[in-house]
Amino acid sequence: MSRIDARFAALKAKGRAGLITFITAGDPDHDTCARLIAGLPAAGADVIELGVPFTDPMADGPSIQAANLRALANGATLRRTLDLVRGFRKADNATPIVLMGYFNPISAYGVDVFLADAKAAGVDGLIVVDLPPEEDDELCLPAIQAGLHFIRLATPTTDDKRIPAVLANTSGFLYYVSIAGITGAAAPDADAVAAAVARLRKHTQLPIGVGFGIRDGKRAAEIARAADAAVVGSALVERVAEAQVKGIDPAAHVLALVRELGDAVRAARK
Repeated sequence: MSRIDARFAALKAKGRAGLITFITAGDPDHDTCARLIAGLPAAGADVIELGVPFTDPMADGPSIQAANLRALANGATLRRTLDLVRGFRKADNATPIVLMGYFNPISAYGVDVFLADAKAAGVDGLIVVDLPPEEDDELCLPAIQAGLHFIRLATPTTDDKRIPAVLANTSGFLYYVSIAGITGAAAPDADAVAAAVARLRKHTQLPIGVGFGIRDGKRAAEIARAADAAVVGSALVERVAEAQVKGIDPAAHVLALVRELGDAVRAARK
């Protein structure tokens, strides 16, 4: 059983949803990011998403775009992202790690070499937002062959005709984007999310994580009651920027919010 499958099975046995935390790899710098990643599980993260820094992240709002630029300015690369995962795995072999990003850096790295290196580093899955199902030969199918989950996104505009294509080679979990727009642009409506999750469950038995627009414990708890996981990203990367302005430790500032989110999700029993 993969780490992702094992984690969601454990969450189901506990009768609760999980917390998936997104941070940008190398933000604000490599060493600070490594400390932050190391602290995420104890703070409440059940699954970690690491954003691969890229110059043109088309699905991401201003906060995550700024995080990409901070990381790139401080030497972040896809290879150094894998170094972060490798370092994390020295102390934690249980928490799933998913890389989220765009195909360009992977293509430049070389698909086959990247998949081998990612698997060896301890990566569990990939979310590549600009590769639709029609392009599965490019990365999705090779990733599955290499033993990595390929996690697909569904959105409010994904209708019942499109869902089978989205799910065809998806594994690990399905990521439902709760709003039609970029990350951090708006808050999700809990009733609409619950209805969307119920519709998706008619098509798949995969766990469903819901993200985009979750900024605090109250909202995370609302989502956790409907979905199998609440995904938080923009609110966390914004804390990195806040910490730099305030002159405080970014890792500690982010982890304080993760603890709030984790407590709220754990209290939202199903």
